[in-house]
Amino acid sequence: MLEGLDPEQREVATALHGPVCVLAGAGTGKTRAITHRIAYGVRAGILPPSSVLAVTFTNRAAGEMRGRLRQLGAAGVQARTFHSAALRQLQYFWPKAIGGSMPRLVDRKIQLVADAAAACRIRLDRGELRDVTAEIEWSKVTQTVPADYPLAAAKAEREAPRAPAEIAQLYAAYEDLKRDRAVIDFEDVLLLTVAILQDRHDVAEQVRAQYQHFVVDEYQDVSPLQQRLLDLWLGERDDVCVVGDASQTIYSFTGATPDHLLDFRVRHPKATVVKLVRDYRSTPQVVHLANGLLSQARGRAADHRLELVSQRDPGPDPVYTEYTDEPAEAEGAAHRIRALLDAGVPASEIAVLYRTNAQSETYEQALADAGIPYQLRGAERFFDRPEVRKAGIALRGAARFGGNDALLDEAVDLPSQVRAVLSGEGWTPQPPAGSGAVRERWESLAALVNLAQDFAAARPGATLGDLVAELDERAGAQHAPTVQGVTLASLHSAKGLEWDAVFLVGVAEGMMPISYARTDEQIEEERRLLYVGVTRARSHLHVSWALSRAPGGRPNRRPSRFLQGLRPGSGSGPGRTAAGASGSVRRGMSERAVAAPRRKQRAPARCRVCGRTLTDAGEMKLMRCEDCPSDMDEGLYERLREWRAAQARRSGQPDWCVFTDKTLVAIAEAVPDDAGELARIPGVGVRKLNRYGADVLAICAGQDPVSEDETD
Repeated sequence: MLEGLDPEQREVATALHGPVCVLAGAGTGKTRAITHRIAYGVRAGILPPSSVLAVTFTNRAAGEMRGRLRQLGAAGVQARTFHSAALRQLQYFWPKAIGGSMPRLVDRKIQLVADAAAACRIRLDRGELRDVTAEIEWSKVTQTVPADYPLAAAKAEREAPRAPAEIAQLYAAYEDLKRDRAVIDFEDVLLLTVAILQDRHDVAEQVRAQYQHFVVDEYQDVSPLQQRLLDLWLGERDDVCVVGDASQTIYSFTGATPDHLLDFRVRHPKATVVKLVRDYRSTPQVVHLANGLLSQARGRAADHRLELVSQRDPGPDPVYTEYTDEPAEAEGAAHRIRALLDAGVPASEIAVLYRTNAQSETYEQALADAGIPYQLRGAERFFDRPEVRKAGIALRGAARFGGNDALLDEAVDLPSQVRAVLSGEGWTPQPPAGSGAVRERWESLAALVNLAQDFAAARPGATLGDLVAELDERAGAQHAPTVQGVTLASLHSAKGLEWDAVFLVGVAEGMMPISYARTDEQIEEERRLLYVGVTRARSHLHVSWALSRAPGGRPNRRPSRFLQGLRPGSGSGPGRTAAGASGSVRRGMSERAVAAPRRKQRAPARCRVCGRTLTDAGEMKLMRCEDCPSDMDEGLYERLREWRAAQARRSGQPDWCVFTDKTLVAIAEAVPDDAGELARIPGVGVRKLNRYGADVLAICAGQDPVSEDETD
């Protein structure tokens, strides 16, 4: 059980008595250490499996821990999230401690908050609803009651979305609504479990008799409420092992605090403390940059930083690239990703990480234009999204009563039927301009349309009823219709993951650190967030920023202050040879020349109809404003769509990986006569011109595509 562990991991595995604190840096094998610790204790007869409760923060992490424990012969150990463990106990003890049936658990607060706002006659837009909900969640995990919110928010220097008094009013109304409707939320699960364990000593003793040993992963993310629950589970005992890294505290806005980790030795003076600093994930070059970032940090967490030591062979230096604008940055990333794919790096081992989800659209477009499949991470579970639920209801109704729907009767195949039904739910052939909630809803519906096309191709003759059954089965298994490809994710949602190649994009002032980070504590958390992003990379790390948002915009941005002294040409500082441990920086060249050839300054894109400067990515692809008149050949557009669908089936990719809808519209409007005209259409590019140009030009000329026989 101890074979294959390094000396520090072995020390963790054999420390089976009393309080244990494991300070584990990124990539140091903490999960391996704690699962071997539990399994070693079980195999040695020291820890009965049913007496151990291991808790972490995500279902994915808990599932990974359970899988490893099963492989190590410790299948009886409970590995759960805090909420899952508390809910299990609450459901079991509710009849005994409270009586009657437990209130219904709601998994979404938004509607309740909206109803509370209506009761208070306060108008909230969608963004404010989300932000007020976050404030309520923060209040509950920090054990703040509505009346105390204004003072607590001021003390925590929180940027409230509305006046603190209004938030307190909404919070109180929200709690009243829950009581009236006999429902509870996820924070109530913890609060009620804490209340029962505090008030009913017999229940607390029963829980403590069941669990005598606790392991807490990601301890730097524990909230005051979760710490209170852990204290009640423990009682007067101290058989607890906590694992964490203060330098990876990035969720303080939700109430997480590293204070419990940093104060552990104060609360438990006799605790065994083990530091894991051998980094098995990243190359020395990546680790060098990560250490350099933290060496400039300030504050309590920085005082306890861990200096990582890479255990891997040297790899390529981090690449730093400056671009003229955000679309150019996205195109540059797509170009480099294509080079990695051509070199044999799997798409699933590549990630593009950004500070906010709103940045994803530009990269989605760039990857789609380059024919590179991608998947978004960190969004709400696909089949839990309201628009997907509504679409499912509409499809189910159409499957039963479709004969009364004229649009459905006109549809000749399953994909056309699905498009006809979902057009009533907001789906359109072209995506809406920009990003945000409207775009997110459209993407969900478009995923259902694509799923229907794939389903019909795999099962010729399938009916709408068959598709509904397939959707029900997928929903039960949470099997979303995602594409295995390059991962697009926010830095927050990338925590706990790793890839061979990572692209950190938008690393400029105003985005990293984010513009609303003003206090020293907030700035330092932004630095830790970038550190988390850096340490996701195993070998290839690309860091980039853009001088302006749109083509032709004023180049008034500058690279993030966090890179000062770390990237080539940015002055002296810790780790000034930011190329890494090898120090292989090419002297006498500009910073951009080290990273990549300088791009030509692009002229601003203008509408070919009215002449207005275009900034939206979709409009730039069409080379006209969305509301300017289109001279598109509708018949040509439909023939191009049919050809694209055949090509997509042939390659096993979604339709948009061949050409996006916007590109097809642009082709159908331009009707190019030769390869030169086709190449000038945004979204075509050299690679797609070589691969699909002959077919597209043949279709535009009214002829059969060259590859028709092959695709058929």
